[in-house]
Amino acid sequence: MHWSGVITMTTDFGHKGPFAAVMRGVILTRNPTAQVIDLAHDIPPQWPPEAGFWISRAYTYFPRGSIHLAIVDPGVGTEREILVVEYDGHVFIAPDNGLLAPLLDHAHDARIWQLDLQRLAALNLAKPSDTFHGRDIFAPVAAELAAGRLSLTALGKAVTEWTPGWLDDPEVNTNKVTGTVITVDAFGNLISNIDAGLIKSFTGPVVRIAGLDIAMLSTYGRAKPGAFLALINSFGVIEIAKAEGSAADALGMGRGAPIVVNDGYST
Repeated sequence: MHWSGVITMTTDFGHKGPFAAVMRGVILTRNPTAQVIDLAHDIPPQWPPEAGFWISRAYTYFPRGSIHLAIVDPGVGTEREILVVEYDGHVFIAPDNGLLAPLLDHAHDARIWQLDLQRLAALNLAKPSDTFHGRDIFAPVAAELAAGRLSLTALGKAVTEWTPGWLDDPEVNTNKVTGTVITVDAFGNLISNIDAGLIKSFTGPVVRIAGLDIAMLSTYGRAKPGAFLALINSFGVIEIAKAEGSAADALGMGRGAPIVVNDGYST
């Protein structure tokens, strides 16, 4: 692995308090040349599916050899494991709680290790806090990997299984795909887990959510102010929007809501 020196962080820490900054400090203390990039810290608390969705969609925009830390960890301090994954020229470090399932379920050539702290004695890690493994484990391991002082094979035992994701993949039938709203962005747009490729054969796709049939358009400006629309967003998935408004508020829908794409209006 040729390390790029880039380390991204995705957490549910929010922007209140020093938690993300402290992780950055730990990384830079061990590896001053690292480039630490905040991917997202506004993941809803204890909602790993959204973190996994964004990482699996965003990692390709970073240089190969990057390390991606993901810490949405309801089981911190318990017996849950930490996974280190090498895939597509990148490395991912996350709790084994289903967070990485959106990536691993389709990454057939990934190499996966279960982190074993007893193998990392040379790092002089302090005894980890029961509530802040991001600072005490994730950050120092990422820093040492990015500096080239730690090999992936030294991290622990290789494994071939992981905790399943919290949400099912979209269900694909003839002329119909059923999925889930995975996140709501700052504009109130409802972003689903339905990839554009799943409806590429549809000649007239129409999205159904909250009892409404919503036409697919190419972009937000094609809808009249106040009208609902569906589109393929910049990350290649189906999104529901309201022109100059919030689809989430207007529809009363949010994360976990069912969404169906039909080839033509439903009856």
